[in-house]
Amino acid sequence: MYPADIDAIVRIIQLAIAPVFLLVGTASLLNVMVARLARIVDRVRSLERHLSEGCSDEERRRELGELAILSRRMTICQNAIAACTLSAVLVCVTVIVLFLASIMTLNFTVPVALLFIAVMIALTVGLLLFFVEVSISARAVRVREDYIREGRAPHAR
Repeated sequence: MYPADIDAIVRIIQLAIAPVFLLVGTASLLNVMVARLARIVDRVRSLERHLSEGCSDEERRRELGELAILSRRMTICQNAIAACTLSAVLVCVTVIVLFLASIMTLNFTVPVALLFIAVMIALTVGLLLFFVEVSISARAVRVREDYIREGRAPHAR
């Protein structure tokens, strides 16, 4: 291997570092999203268990409403995870294409640019879905008026 070849590989590795940082950031986002999904699933299981044990009509109505919201949040969260995972896969493909372009001495400028655009679109979709899920969660969590009015705490489950 000639020094010029080593210099070329070093340059490619330097080019690949920025996408790898993007990959690390995306992995961190995925970790947060998966944790939120796990909490949603845990809450669904808890509500289903409580409903199967029997409860008052008012509790049943309220908990079925909460289950509907949780189901929607689960779907949105799963889609956000899918979009961010796609983004991460596209980052990996971008790095592979960068290396192949260099080794084969081909001009892959357009494919790399298009891949990076696809990465950003997938990541943006994932982040927007995550924002929607968090917004739904924030709107769904309301302290009942009678608890506020009477100054009593809601019962824990």
